[in-house]
Amino acid sequence: DYKRYAEWGKNYQHYFDASTGFMRGKLEDGSWVAPFNPSASNHFKTDYCEGNAWQWTWFVPHDMDGLVALMGGKEKFSAKLDSLFFVSSDIEGEQASPDITGMMGQYAHGNEPSHQTAHIYNLIGQPWKTQELVDEILCRLYLATPDGISGNEDCGQMSAWYVLNSMGFFSYCPGIPEYSIGRPLFNEVKIRLQNGKQFAIKATDNSRNNKYVQSATLNGKILSSPFFSHQELLNGGVLELQMDSIPNVRWGSRD
Repeated sequence: DYKRYAEWGKNYQHYFDASTGFMRGKLEDGSWVAPFNPSASNHFKTDYCEGNAWQWTWFVPHDMDGLVALMGGKEKFSAKLDSLFFVSSDIEGEQASPDITGMMGQYAHGNEPSHQTAHIYNLIGQPWKTQELVDEILCRLYLATPDGISGNEDCGQMSAWYVLNSMGFFSYCPGIPEYSIGRPLFNEVKIRLQNGKQFAIKATDNSRNNKYVQSATLNGKILSSPFFSHQELLNGGVLELQMDSIPNVRWGSRD
């Protein structure tokens, strides 16, 4: 079963169109669906469920190294990912999906397929960008108003994203027992675990402007990358983050 599903997990590669840089639908004969517009959406008849090519192209959390390679390496991959958050937010098509909401460029925080995207930067050694984006999403797309959530709550996913990220970490891929560190909103959070232990996250010099992690330790041990395991959380202890207003581009590379 493991070998079968591992092989199936690579099938996304068949749908990457190197000429456009996007995941793209194919016809039965293997040719690309045309015409192609990465900003287009059709809620009922489309190759992309509740999204478009801009949003779904990044949804390979289980094999990000493979996606980076498909796009030509980290430099090209990073530039393409940057553009996601700065291109026009216009969604084209008369039957565009109503689920595409909470826009930052073509990033759509109002729907689940985008919820791991901000943390991709951690996986390519640029965690300060994850910290910037998480901060903006937390502070701009969640408000204490009747319309304060930017999309359908869908069994609590919108709130779950906020709760985890406001504490300073996120589970970016189901099945991978690892957490990605972002930008905590709170100076200190204590999680009471079912095994009777406690896991705390402490952010020193934390403020609205001090959104960048300068360094991190877990139970006094230096973390050289912005990740820790689920088992480390269950073991209890303290994750300490030193915050500042200036990005530390040297901390957090996974290379």
